[in-house]
Amino acid sequence: MTLMREMMVEVIEDSLEGEMDEELGYTKYDYRNKNTDNNRNGYSKKNVNTSFGKMEIDIPRDRNRDFEPQIIKKNQNTIFRDW
Repeated sequence: MTLMREMMVEVIEDSLEGEMDEELGYTKYDYRNKNTDNNRNGYSKKNVNTSFGKMEIDIPRDRNRDFEPQIIKKNQNTIFRDW
């Protein structure tokens, strides 16, 4: 179960990075295509309860605080309970 949990954390974090890329309009380290004043601003840790057990996930942040993740919404602390 630990391996599955680690894989799920990686998939979720990669998906959140994709959401951030979409929000900002450029991928991480691709400053040539940057057309915004907003920037990445590190990560926040979030604990979520899942059917695989508790997981700690790094949620990317932006400077303007405009990023609203869709995979794990703000204040959401439970995912994958129906699996």
